[in-house]
Amino acid sequence: MTRLSEEGFYAWAYGDLLANTTRGVLAEYLVATALGLCDTPRIAWNRYDLQIDDAEASEAKIRKVGVEVKSAAYMQAWTQKTGPSVISFDIAPAAGWDHDTDTHAAGPVRSAAVYVFCLLFTRGPDRPDPLDVDQWEFYVLPTSVLNREKPTQKRIRLEPLKDLQPTACTYAGLADAIRAAVKANRREAGR
Repeated sequence: MTRLSEEGFYAWAYGDLLANTTRGVLAEYLVATALGLCDTPRIAWNRYDLQIDDAEASEAKIRKVGVEVKSAAYMQAWTQKTGPSVISFDIAPAAGWDHDTDTHAAGPVRSAAVYVFCLLFTRGPDRPDPLDVDQWEFYVLPTSVLNREKPTQKRIRLEPLKDLQPTACTYAGLADAIRAAVKANRREAGR
C-alpha cells in the first residue's frame, strides 16, 4: 500500500461526532454552513473560528470580522453515570494567533466580534445525532456584551449566559442572528 484512504482517516479520526473536540469542529461547520462559508477551508488555531464580511454604514468600506464558535452537549461520547453534563462554555480572552499576519495578539483579548454558543440539547436514553440540526440550539452574543459584563471570566454556564440576553435561535435563524450581533457589537464598541 503506497497511499492511505482519506475517507478511512476521517472515519478513524472523526467517527465519533459526540467526542468533545470533534463536536467542536462540527459546531464550527454548522455555523459555517448557515453563513454559506463552506467553500472556505477551516483554519485551525486562528484567533477566531470563522470570518465574515461586515458591510458598515458606508457601502464602500467592507471589513472582515471574526465569529467565535463554542459547543457543549448534555450527552457525551463516554458513559455518564451521574446524568447529563452541566453546560459550560469557554469564554476566556486569549493571545490568539492571526493567520493572515502570522502574529499573536499583544495580550489576552476576545478577538471575534460575535460568539455563537452551540448546544446539542438532546437528552435521554437515545444517542444524539449531531448531524441533525434540529437537535441543536444556538445562542448568539456580541462580544462587546461579554467584554462589558464578564471582562476576565474564563467559563460561563448556560443560565448566566442566558442572563446576558443572547439571541436564541434555531439553525434556520442563525445567519440572521449573527449578522444582527455583528451590527450590535459595532454600535456598542463605537466602531
